[in-house]
This record gives sequence, structure tokens and C-alpha cells, in this order.
Amino acid sequence: MISLPLLIGLIGIALLFDFLNGLHDAANSIATVVSTRVLKPEWAVAWAAFFNFIAFAVFGLHVAQTVGKGIIQAEVIDAAVIFGALMGAISWNVITWVLGIPSSSSHALIGGLLGAGMAKAGSVAIVWGGVIKTVVAIFASPAIGLLLALMLVLVVAWTSLKLTPIGVDKRFRKLQLISAALYSLGHGGNDAQKTMGIIAVLLYSQGYMGGGEFTVPFWVVLSCQAAMALGTLSGGWRIVHTMGSKITRLTPAQGFCAETGGAITLFAATLWGIPVSSTHTITGAIVGVGAARRVSAVRWNVASNIVIAWFVTLPAAGLIGAGVYYATRAIGGGF
Repeated sequence: MISLPLLIGLIGIALLFDFLNGLHDAANSIATVVSTRVLKPEWAVAWAAFFNFIAFAVFGLHVAQTVGKGIIQAEVIDAAVIFGALMGAISWNVITWVLGIPSSSSHALIGGLLGAGMAKAGSVAIVWGGVIKTVVAIFASPAIGLLLALMLVLVVAWTSLKLTPIGVDKRFRKLQLISAALYSLGHGGNDAQKTMGIIAVLLYSQGYMGGGEFTVPFWVVLSCQAAMALGTLSGGWRIVHTMGSKITRLTPAQGFCAETGGAITLFAATLWGIPVSSTHTITGAIVGVGAARRVSAVRWNVASNIVIAWFVTLPAAGLIGAGVYYATRAIGGGF
């Protein structure tokens, strides 16, 4: 077992990652509602942060269970593996945040965990079922978000035939408040649970689980939801610009379609315990509504750069996580 101060320090690092996740992914929740000028940025982040926080009251903890014991064998995980995973994820988050690239915090964490776990025990550490469904979700979530957004565009167009353009704009300025809330709820439900899983498996590895069963203590749930909400409050303005205007220009009706399509995808994934990327999901949805208008409305060079970041995130965070694990073992330091 590690010392109590070191355990507290690792939990603090995990909550720092959760905060950075909220900071990094704030754009996913607020980019459309800001770009359509439905809410001012400061009100948009407050709106998103509130629904990020209350997500624990809506969803179960299926994603936390997947991350805690469904990616790397729980018996393999120790403090050094957790530290490597967190540093891999945090490092990649900071790099992409500085560059303004909307990469996935979720898959950075999964990549860091895989890298550190494999550095310790090799491929036998991998829980292939959990990894396969996570990798499948990398491709499926943006595709599903895109298709749902396209379908919603058609529904909106059909139900708005008798309205004037001003009437459509007025209706969806109100409805976009609901869609933004739902997307933030889905984001808080899926993303915060990944950090819950990390902290819970750390406590499990150190023998702090009563009865020896893997569970997520309620104080961990509240801490992770609060850290993410505070990160969202801090905003992610560089990425907001990329998500909200560089991919395609949005109207309130299109913003509603993108957010609603993304929210449905996140709700389903969270209920099924699949750790998906809110970044991937909303990007696919935004591309969908842009392409519904006309293919040339989407700035495909920007979208392609985002796609490249998707492919690079998992191995990049994994390599950093493995490197930190080896360095930690070589230095020692109480791990």
C-alpha cells in the first residue's frame, strides 16, 4: 500500500484531470449555443456547468464500472499505473488545448490507462471486451451523431414549413436552451464517470473498498461531478471557436439539431456503459447539420484535422502513460 498523503495526491491529480476535462470539453457543450448567439458565453458556461453537475442524479454508474475494471484488469492496477494513466491524459489534454484542437479527453484517459497498464503487465492486462467497444465507439459515436442530426434537420424542416424565417429563429432560440442542457447533461454523465472509475479502482487497489467489491463511493461521485462543472465554468474559448464556427456556420435550428442528436448519442452510450467522446459526438453532429444545408458548407479541412486528432489521441496518450510509468518505477518515490 502507498502512504495516505500519496493516495490523496493521486486523487487530487485525478480531480485535476476531471477539471481539465471540463475545461477542454466546455466547447462541446456551449459552442453551438454561443455561435448562434442564443446565450452569451458567460451564461452558456454556467448553464452547461449546472447540468454537468447534476448528471449523477440522472444516470447510473455503468461508465465508471467500465473504466474501473473493464479496460485494464483491476488486479493489475496500482498507484504507478494510475499515475501514468493520469499524466498521459493530462499531458495530451494540455497539448491539444494549447493548439486549440478538440481531441478527446476520454480517449486520452483510456489511452493513458492502456499504455501504463501494458507497460506493467503486457497485453494480458487488457480487458479486450471493454477496449473493443470503446474503440468501436470512436467511429460509431460521430457517425450516429451525424445521422441523428441529419434526421432532425429533416424533421425540423417539415414541421417549420408554415413558419416565417423569423418565427423559426424565435422558436429554436428557446428550444436550443433545452438541447444545450440535454447535451451538457449527457456530457457530465459520461465524462465525469471516467474519473470516478479511475479513483474507485485506485481505492480498490489499495484495499479501501469495504468488503473487497468494486464500488464507487458517493463522495467520489460528488467530487468528480463538481470538478468537471468547475472546469466547464472556466471555459475553453480556443476550442469554442473551432467547434462553433470553423467547421460550419450554424443557425439556432441547426444548433438545436446538432445538440439534440449529440445528446441522444451520449445518453444511450452512458446507459450502456460505453465511454464515448463528447468531442467526437458533437463534431459528427455539427458536420451533419452543415452537410444537410450543402456539402460545401462544411469546412472539410478543419473537420479532417479533428479526425486526425482522433486517431492520434489513443496511441499518443498511451506512449506518454507508459513512459511516465517506467519513469515512476525507476525513480520510486513511494509508489
